[in-house]
Amino acid sequence: MKNKTYTGGFHRSEDEGKLRFDLIPTSMLKRLAKHYMEGAKRYGEGNWMKAQDNEAIKRFKQSAWRHFIAWQEGDDSEDHASACVWNIFAYEHLKNPPQK
Repeated sequence: MKNKTYTGGFHRSEDEGKLRFDLIPTSMLKRLAKHYMEGAKRYGEGNWMKAQDNEAIKRFKQSAWRHFIAWQEGDDSEDHASACVWNIFAYEHLKNPPQK
């Protein structure tokens, strides 16, 4: 990996190939964080992580579809976009746990 030298001799590795979290719109992150916050208030913090079996985990996919369709149809009764994304995140996290 290449290094970049800054004024004063400061060295850092180049950014090429590194994840760019700074490109994610913060407005959507705030909406997603609000969805997590509201869920924690309603069900308890981290409740979604208790889903262990395939039947429970499948519920996230079903819910994501319902929210996606509601979003696509223009239903503004709630933030269906962030609810859809939240359910996809939950499903993917539980079906494909992050490597340690």
